[in-house]
Amino acid sequence: MTPKNIHISDFNYQLPDERIAKFPLEQRDRSKLLVYRHGSVSEDVFCHLPEYLPENALMVFNNTRVIQARLHFRKQTGALIEVFLLEPAVPADYEQMFQTRGACSWHCLIGNLKKWKDSCLTRQIDIIEDSGKKVVTLTVEQRLDAKQATANSHWVDFRWDDDSVTFADILEAVGELPIPPYLNRETQESDKRTYQTVYSKIKGSVAAPTAGLHFTEQVLRDIDAHGIHREELTLHVGAGTFKPVKSESLEGHEMHTEYVCVKRSTIEKLIEHNAEAIAVGTTSVRTLESLYYMGCRLQENPDASESELHIDQWEPYSGSHTLTPVEALKNILQWLDRNELSSLHSSTQIIIAPGYEYKIVKALVTNFHQPQSTLLLLVSAFVHGDWRKIYDYALDHDFRFLSYGDSSLLIP
Repeated sequence: MTPKNIHISDFNYQLPDERIAKFPLEQRDRSKLLVYRHGSVSEDVFCHLPEYLPENALMVFNNTRVIQARLHFRKQTGALIEVFLLEPAVPADYEQMFQTRGACSWHCLIGNLKKWKDSCLTRQIDIIEDSGKKVVTLTVEQRLDAKQATANSHWVDFRWDDDSVTFADILEAVGELPIPPYLNRETQESDKRTYQTVYSKIKGSVAAPTAGLHFTEQVLRDIDAHGIHREELTLHVGAGTFKPVKSESLEGHEMHTEYVCVKRSTIEKLIEHNAEAIAVGTTSVRTLESLYYMGCRLQENPDASESELHIDQWEPYSGSHTLTPVEALKNILQWLDRNELSSLHSSTQIIIAPGYEYKIVKALVTNFHQPQSTLLLLVSAFVHGDWRKIYDYALDHDFRFLSYGDSSLLIP
């Protein structure tokens, strides 16, 4: 079976609402851990994770940080307009984008769009500084030129009248953290802390890489004590991660694009470990596996630009990819050297589904995913179709599901 012909209905299961964790446990690393090893299933507590990992293995984490991407504007008529940040409208380094002053532009989702009839919306913002409070006027304007919009988003220009204030300051003052829609509740102050991994650094995601929410500083120290190496990469999680598969077969589903950044030192570390890694979360999986195909692309076109290294969703299933993972990663290193770059910045649309052959990821830490989701397809591909055994065990043994739920360690 080719992945395009997969029927998403074959990846359905009954998930009662009471099994969806609406809030995290008070102590992150006391969540339950399902362990799937070589076809057998058992359970433990997450803080014991390092005991199941081989010495000298390489563990890879996604260090993206969730931004307060939801902003609200009240019109004089009383209508509430929501502007939800997706990604910078002009390709840019995310860190630089948040440090812009005075103006910036983003692709956004807009809630209550029909009520946004005026060209501009404004809001007064209180910026708290050490020297006191300053009031800044934020103006947002939607560009109506169709060329400036995408099928699912709108180009929005942001302007504010104080050049000493960064866009990060604006979001910190009035933005709301976007928790997953399936939690069916409002964002609470506690989510600002609990919906971030303890190692999050690079702002840019609108959803957390939730497998990482179970890690504490103590667990990270235990990983180090067990002789396990740690590396970080960045994939900014987009709102498309919640996009359901609405087509009967996978062929009709368009995967969302996400932006990745991998340091040269991480590529080197992967090569030292024979291009084998334990991935923390499906976002790390998508990044690591995309690296292989980027290396293959460079074999064909050594002078490719960063944008030309973008991986399309069906690329792994077309053509022949004969390079070893180490050879592919060495191509990336050589490309970085030729271009005098310390990091690879590109994007991926990769879809991983049954029929996919994993290249780099050898073990996976991940939460329990929604029925009929692309993330469940990724897990099924990883455990060679054995996902029902895992999910049946989790449902029968009181595991908590989705973003704030429990976790699993999968070793095929």
